[in-house]
Amino acid sequence: MDNPLRRPEQILAYRPLRQILAAKPKGVWTVGPNDSALAAMQLMADKHIGLVVVLDSQTIVGVVSERDCVRRLVLAGKPAKTTAVADIMVRDVVTVDIGKTFADCIKLMHDHGIRHLPVTENGVLIGIISVRELLSEAVSHHAKIIGELERERMTMLTSTV
Repeated sequence: MDNPLRRPEQILAYRPLRQILAAKPKGVWTVGPNDSALAAMQLMADKHIGLVVVLDSQTIVGVVSERDCVRRLVLAGKPAKTTAVADIMVRDVVTVDIGKTFADCIKLMHDHGIRHLPVTENGVLIGIISVRELLSEAVSHHAKIIGELERERMTMLTSTV
C-alpha cells in the first residue's frame, strides 16, 4: 500500500496556505476607514462573515470584527450610523504571507489570540483565513488518515486469514 504521507505538503502542519485557500471561494470583503460602523456591520451580516478588513488605498489599515462592534460601539453607546470604522477598528493587524503553512497560521492565531488572519501576497491582501477553516482542514485531514489506516488494517486482516 502507498504511504499516504510521502511529501511534506501531505503532512497537515506543512500544508501550504496557498493550497488551503485554493479550496475557498475567492473574494475578500473590505470597508474603508471613513465608512460607517453600520455599513461594516451590514456587510458582515449580508455576507455571513465575522470580520472585514479596512483598506485605505489598497493598504491594510485595520480590521473590524463583530466582537469589535459589540465592545467598541454598542457597549460604548456610540451611534452605528455616524461612527466611522476608524474609531472602532483594530489597527495593529497581524497578517500572514501566502507562502506560509497551516502550522504558521495556527501559531500566529494562538500567539496573538485572534480568529482571523488576512492573507497577503507581496504586501497585497488576497484573502482571509479563519480558525474555523483551519479546524475544518484538520478534521478533513484526520478523517482521511483514519480512513487510510482502516483500509490498511482491513488489508492486513484479510491477508492473514
